[in-house]
Amino acid sequence: MKIKPARRLSGRCQVPGDKSISHRAVLIAALANGTSHISNFSTSLDCAATLSCLQALGVSLERQGNRIRVEGNGPRRLRSQSSPLDCGNSGTTMRLLAGILAAQDFPTILTGDDSLNLRPMKRIIEPLQRMGAQIFSLDGHPPLQITGSKTLKPIRYELPVPSAQVKSCVLLAGLHADGRTEVIERRGLTRDHTERLLQWFGASIEIKSVNPGESTCAVDGPADFSAKDVRVPGDFSAAAFLIAAAALLAGSEIEIEGVGLNPTRTQFLDTLRALGAQIEIGSERDESNEPAGTVRVSGSSLRENVEKEISLTISGPLTAALIDELPLLAVVGSQLATGLIIRDARELRFKETDRIKVTAKNLKAMGAAVEEFDDGLRIIGAARLKGATIESFGDHRIAMAFSIAAHLAEGESEIKGSECISVSFPNFFAVLESLVER
Repeated sequence: MKIKPARRLSGRCQVPGDKSISHRAVLIAALANGTSHISNFSTSLDCAATLSCLQALGVSLERQGNRIRVEGNGPRRLRSQSSPLDCGNSGTTMRLLAGILAAQDFPTILTGDDSLNLRPMKRIIEPLQRMGAQIFSLDGHPPLQITGSKTLKPIRYELPVPSAQVKSCVLLAGLHADGRTEVIERRGLTRDHTERLLQWFGASIEIKSVNPGESTCAVDGPADFSAKDVRVPGDFSAAAFLIAAAALLAGSEIEIEGVGLNPTRTQFLDTLRALGAQIEIGSERDESNEPAGTVRVSGSSLRENVEKEISLTISGPLTAALIDELPLLAVVGSQLATGLIIRDARELRFKETDRIKVTAKNLKAMGAAVEEFDDGLRIIGAARLKGATIESFGDHRIAMAFSIAAHLAEGESEIKGSECISVSFPNFFAVLESLVER
């Protein structure tokens, strides 16, 4: 994809259904009793992988565009599959499905593409083994061979690192255990879509906030709950790229309708506002136990902060809250007078690619000065970005972050491997170009 710089963004748009919620909605609907209808389901390839795995396990699904009909099989009525289940590039599919398969009394193999099969899975293997599942792996990496147990034991598990996927995996396994399974977060709160959906479907779940940044979530098993219709709000992580572009380009005025505004996901808005971005929320409503609304962005001040001493350091719980947006924030930081420091983000090295290394490499290619740490980056600010050839390394968030950088740069840029964006936001370039004025 070749990209020329933009003057500003203007207009209204929508983003696809939230990827994280779509995964969870169809998985939980498959465990319910009865027929659920899911609307505005994500168009991403990741969520298509979840649908494919569920169909292979005997779940009756029908898809028409972004609408899904799910015939719930109940908690223990999945069908054994002799062939490995292909999770594609989706870590969410593999980790959440592993929690469900831990309670099925048949063996299953979960595999994925080359990128996914390099990602760490010990973080789900350890708690699931404690609950009674047998799991074999390649030194903690996929493929995973899972033999479940009908007599899963409930556990009390403290997350060693913040991870919504691990939390969700344990909770989904806990739905099938005999008793109460608790997951404790002490190192920062992660997104809570699984908990909200379990509440929406009527499962027995209790959430306690002890101190700021600490929470305990508990499910009682064996669970039995009924089907429920779900409307998925727009994906905030997809909207973030458009929000950043509009905030950085003076004179921009955009509205993104129907965006999910779950408070565990919207730290990005607070961070941009702290830097001077003009962002407003309107038409707020609730969609299937998730807040949603219209995000309005005026590009009149954020890039002007290049001349101001506004410092931005992201570390600790803030890093966990912004984990998906960190490559994009690195691009934003290159435009601030004091730059940006990111720490406590070693998790980025184990995503679809090593996002710390790749972000540094691509920013340098565009003329920014960057220092790389084991757990983060220091981006020297006030950079005049120049058009360059950018390597996506097959990572959708890298490709989108540097597509935004390309719209700020002087001269044309080329994003290699841009087709990887279909993993999360297939029509990203079409939506972005519909807003761009040159």
